[in-house]
Amino acid sequence: MGNRFDVRGMSKTELFSWQSLGLLTAAIVLALGVMSSPPTALTLEGQRTLAVFLSALVLWLTRPVPYVVSSILSVTLLFALGAVDSFGAATTGFTSTLVFFLLLLLLLGDATTSVGLDRQLARRLLSADSTPRRALHSVAGSVLALAFVMPSAMARAVTFIPIVKRLAGGFESDTDGGFESAAFLVLGHVNPIASMALMTGGGMALVTSEIVATSVRPITWVDWAVLMLPPTILLYTLAVVCAGLFALVDEDVTIQTDDTARLETDGDGTTRLTRDQRLVGAVLLGAIVSWIVGSFVGIPTVLPAVAAVVALSIPSVGVITTEDVSEVSWGIVFLIGAMLSILDAMEATGAITAVVDGLTGWVPFAVLAQWQIVAVLILIAICIRILFSTASAAIVVVLPIVLEFASVFAINQLFLALTVLLVVGSTTVLPFNTTAVLVSMDRGPLSHRDVASFGLVTMALSIAVAIVSWLVYWPLVV
Repeated sequence: MGNRFDVRGMSKTELFSWQSLGLLTAAIVLALGVMSSPPTALTLEGQRTLAVFLSALVLWLTRPVPYVVSSILSVTLLFALGAVDSFGAATTGFTSTLVFFLLLLLLLGDATTSVGLDRQLARRLLSADSTPRRALHSVAGSVLALAFVMPSAMARAVTFIPIVKRLAGGFESDTDGGFESAAFLVLGHVNPIASMALMTGGGMALVTSEIVATSVRPITWVDWAVLMLPPTILLYTLAVVCAGLFALVDEDVTIQTDDTARLETDGDGTTRLTRDQRLVGAVLLGAIVSWIVGSFVGIPTVLPAVAAVVALSIPSVGVITTEDVSEVSWGIVFLIGAMLSILDAMEATGAITAVVDGLTGWVPFAVLAQWQIVAVLILIAICIRILFSTASAAIVVVLPIVLEFASVFAINQLFLALTVLLVVGSTTVLPFNTTAVLVSMDRGPLSHRDVASFGLVTMALSIAVAIVSWLVYWPLVV
């Protein structure tokens, strides 16, 4: 007992030291940004915005204080240090549709769990002879299929997180054969890749197609499907296989008899859906249909989610209650809002432009071969991607610049644009680079090292798929 007490005390001391180091580092970064003179390419406001961004980055990685506290601190510093003109300008990210959409999807995901609908879905995915590898493939296939009807990777992640938890609970208690870790890698890293297959599949595809149509040539929904569907499915499949290898998913572990019985009977001896399960299922189906129709007629994605939450909250239904709202992961919601606010400030102060100019100014493009220029442009896109919490925002900044380089050096602009999309959409080095990864790490067993390591794997796979597509597939269909 004495040894156990010492180990626990040591763990707390180590944790405290790591968090203290994070606080100290964040304070030093902020002080340097405030006290030093900005370089000629950067305004004083831009330097202070970058200082706030870097200090917030340290706080979010080391977590010495809750996400809510560090997020509020970061936007307050933007205003207090004079990086923006008003407190309203420092909090613009919290008015973003993404913040409210994330909150709504978290509520819908919790509703699925609270009524036991996740157990019913798990029962249909899982059988008595299921193994971790087969279960992983079932989850991955279901996520890919749902991507063609649900345009939000975040929605798919939130929908499947409770299902993955339920499936993992069905394996042997001592080990799940690596299933849970691999499944959360799929939900976080691999899941957003599926959104690139269709022009209406998500923000990344929509932003890229709009820039291509404006700067390169018109592109239709069918054109996009022909160009992107095969590469996306190939990349998705390779990433799923690598997720299984990364987490060492076992083929030998099977479902325990007792857990299988509970899954099949839903705990009450019947497989029929309850009233609440039917209501939640119908509302979710209606939201999915609305997302499909809305992608063609221009209905904002957030509206079906709002309607779904309201429908489940009315007194006669009562599925979503005040307690459910209080139990939402508010830290993630505040982190996303703060990150978007900082990005808006970086754009307004010219900090992003200064960073981009600095990166491009270091490279002697004139002496490079064409493939080397493409490689450097992709590397720049990756570096800029790391600065953003959403791939769509990174694409908005980097793609016009990359296409300008392509025009100057006679590089195929269409192929380069699609390559940038594949790589940027598959690169997640930091947890908050992608909201699906952030939520998956918060709800699952993944560490920062897992997120960064597997993010490099998916990035490498996307580069390989882009090379094959550029040299073999795209020339055949264009």
